[in-house]
Amino acid sequence: MTVIETTGLRAGAEVAVCTADALEANLGECVLLPDGRQVALFKVFDPKMDIERVYAVSNIDPYMNAAVMSRGIVGEHDGVPTVASPLLKQVFRLDDGRSLDDDSLGLEVFRAEIRDGEVIIAY
Repeated sequence: MTVIETTGLRAGAEVAVCTADALEANLGECVLLPDGRQVALFKVFDPKMDIERVYAVSNIDPYMNAAVMSRGIVGEHDGVPTVASPLLKQVFRLDDGRSLDDDSLGLEVFRAEIRDGEVIIAY
């Protein structure tokens, strides 16, 4: 697992975690926030807007309680980008974290954007 550390920053803010070029399309990376939470980052091309978007969700699979979501399989469901857990393949929407397999489970979602070539996460 690749971890991009962002230590020494205060919580409740925005943080630049890496450059957008450091992320490969449709492959996840893990970021460790200053408060200890792991975030899975995904850069996905949005054909409707003709831009690359970055999504940030919890790296913890809520079904197995394992830190694996950054190694998930990126796809789409009804035009919405998704990630499937690499363990048991449960699918989650990247925009709101909702599980497509069980409405009672989901991933925490973080606001993420590409700004001036950097990936910014709000937490």
